[in-house]
Amino acid sequence: MAERKRPHIIIINPDEMRWDTMGHMGNRAAHTPFLDSLAVHEAVSFDHAYCQNPVCVPSRCSFFTGLYPHTRGHRTMKYLLHEGETSLFQQLRNAGYYVWLNGRNDLIAGQITGLENEHADEIYYYDRTKEPQRVDPAVLGKMMGTKKEAESAETAQAKEEAFVYDHYTGVVPDHTAGMDNDWNDTLAAIDRIRHPVDPQKPLCLFLGWQNPHPPYAVEKRFYDLIDEGQIADEISTEHLQGKPYMLELYRKLANLEGKSREEWRKLRRVYLAQCAKVDAMFEAVCNALKEQGMYDDAAIFFLSDHGDFAGDYHMAEKSQNTFEDVLTRVPLLIKPPKRKDADGKELYPCDPGIAGGVVELVDFFATAMEYAGVEPTEDHFGRSLQPVVADRSVRIRAYAHCEGGRRPGEEQCDEWHSEPPVPGKDAYWAKKTAQLDDEAHVKGTMVTDGHFKFVQRLNGKHELYCLDQDPYEEKNLYETEEKDAEGMFTDPALRKVMERMQAELLHWYQETCDVVPRAYDSRFSEEWMWRFLRNIVPEEMEQTVREYIRKEHPDIRTAMQYVGGILVKQK
Repeated sequence: MAERKRPHIIIINPDEMRWDTMGHMGNRAAHTPFLDSLAVHEAVSFDHAYCQNPVCVPSRCSFFTGLYPHTRGHRTMKYLLHEGETSLFQQLRNAGYYVWLNGRNDLIAGQITGLENEHADEIYYYDRTKEPQRVDPAVLGKMMGTKKEAESAETAQAKEEAFVYDHYTGVVPDHTAGMDNDWNDTLAAIDRIRHPVDPQKPLCLFLGWQNPHPPYAVEKRFYDLIDEGQIADEISTEHLQGKPYMLELYRKLANLEGKSREEWRKLRRVYLAQCAKVDAMFEAVCNALKEQGMYDDAAIFFLSDHGDFAGDYHMAEKSQNTFEDVLTRVPLLIKPPKRKDADGKELYPCDPGIAGGVVELVDFFATAMEYAGVEPTEDHFGRSLQPVVADRSVRIRAYAHCEGGRRPGEEQCDEWHSEPPVPGKDAYWAKKTAQLDDEAHVKGTMVTDGHFKFVQRLNGKHELYCLDQDPYEEKNLYETEEKDAEGMFTDPALRKVMERMQAELLHWYQETCDVVPRAYDSRFSEEWMWRFLRNIVPEEMEQTVREYIRKEHPDIRTAMQYVGGILVKQK
């Protein structure tokens, strides 16, 4: 069989996985042997990769387009890609790739019939022929969180308020409803790898998993892989100074303030076990690629859309407008394809190991396109990571950015705003309710160079952390250190840092505030143009000139020059 012109592109996308859930990132309790081995021998793992929004849809709309969430308004869970917006998948499909996606992509607007088919050749939703899964109702009822003295409460309202929105379920039996979905999708992906629809086409395969997204629930075989004694204590609230109001409000509404260290440790064990499950599924996919002889000729990307509190700051799940590293710093591993030129030189060299320096998930888009050898048809802001994969000492960015929240009154940006939360019956009641508060859900933008992190908010309640001295982001220097009447630090060193960060934010927003499509619109209709031209165009030339107008969308002067040129040639 002739060698394919382009390598396979394999994208593995667990949901809500933190960068520090892998053994090679220093987590002694983690069980991720496959990821760890890959990072040592065949891939580069980025230890300061930042998402551009700390929730699912905005993050994915960003890294699958190479655009920032603000560029086209994809800042909410309820605004996905529409007609006329391209994606990595559509670009690769148009370049000759066979694109396979599983159904959970959190990218393409679901209400637009047929839109998904513009981005993929095949979308797998699950096997409808299988026997429906059964589950003990008691287990299903725990998926939202745990009860806290709810049964002894005297009123219905008291019972609802006694609910703890920690999203904790714990260990569940095998084949519990919903627990096999990721395995089901994984097996479907493996089946497509083993049985390609068109073997001559390179494969772009996207596998988006639910795990380790809450509920914090996992089967015993993965739970047993985690040594509870090795789990680091959560970042407590004891030493927090000047943290965002959203954390305080969310924590209070969710009844999380009274949870013990032992309870948080159990939750963190389940979360790490879910990451162990992710590692096992990833290995299964890569083994299938090896069996089919596709592994070496594949660019493989492993990345998550955002992180998870997992007990840190005595919080569960995530927040949409706070930017702690546990939410914004994510796994990003890249294994390049193994190809050589005519002289035997590696086309895509790899320097395996951990790469320092900040990068952004928008860079994934540029990197995948470069490995695929496809020129983007629209502007984007990603920077290819291929030079870093080839040499881990290379730095392509000085800063990384993330954004979230909303303007006062911008209700359409509240998560699930169209679905009013119901206390005690909605797993996200606490978060939804907190987002109704304009002060808590205020718009904020983060910038970091890996040493300092600055967050600017519309209400002036900014944040500054020295990450070298305060890696857990417990002390907000903007609230604890002296400032002048203009809100600037009196300490010259801190003032210089803040001025530098604010200047970077201004530059970034100015550079990325919009993109102009490369395709031109016509300022005038065909008939309007023809009104000006018909008196000078011979009848036999009408169709030629009309076709020119439809194709080139000229202004009237250019069109007249075109017609004049034809008339001169005829003479």
